[in-house]
Amino acid sequence: MAAAVPPPSPPVKRTRDAARTRGEILDVATEEFARMGYAGARVDEIAARMRTTKRMIYYYFGSKDRLFTAVLERAYKVIRHEEQQLDVGHLNPVSAIRRLAELTFDHHEAHPDFIRLVSIENIHEAKHIGASPSLASLSSPAIDVIASILEAGRKEGVFTSEVDAVDLHAMISSFCFFRVSNRHTFRTLFGRDLTEASRREHYRTMLGDMVISYLTSDRPHI
Repeated sequence: MAAAVPPPSPPVKRTRDAARTRGEILDVATEEFARMGYAGARVDEIAARMRTTKRMIYYYFGSKDRLFTAVLERAYKVIRHEEQQLDVGHLNPVSAIRRLAELTFDHHEAHPDFIRLVSIENIHEAKHIGASPSLASLSSPAIDVIASILEAGRKEGVFTSEVDAVDLHAMISSFCFFRVSNRHTFRTLFGRDLTEASRREHYRTMLGDMVISYLTSDRPHI
């Protein structure tokens, strides 16, 4: 007598990994918003690139507005995480402030989409950032790090200028941001590519030199 053939196993149901799906949507949305801007980006196009439906994207994010906010939140969290991981406790104040400046330089160069997204959000007067509870409460660890480095430098007599941590952060960010955001217009107007690989270390060192010069200049307090 032939052995009984066991019934076929039921097909394994694929369970959707919500976190992975959200991440994949954010990857495509980041590219689309950075390329087209908030107004020009289309959720239909994001869905088509993902081979899914607009309804599915709205299931996870609710609206185009909230999707763009989520894109911004993730972009800012990346640099905030890098700032939190920065270890300068073993460095002298001059080396420490250079290292922090280099971190911003490296991040902005490696994340041109972040630069574009921030530029777009400024066009919209920080509407999405202002409406995001997580971004509104997400203080920059870099400010605390800068403040502690400045205090140590003044105590050691290395930094002679009374410089505000937020002002110094703005100075560092401005150079790093401009180098990436304005590279095309700058190259067209002056014939020099600020992101050219052969000049990378020149600009990276130049940033540190400017910051240290600013901190050690003997200027009267205004």
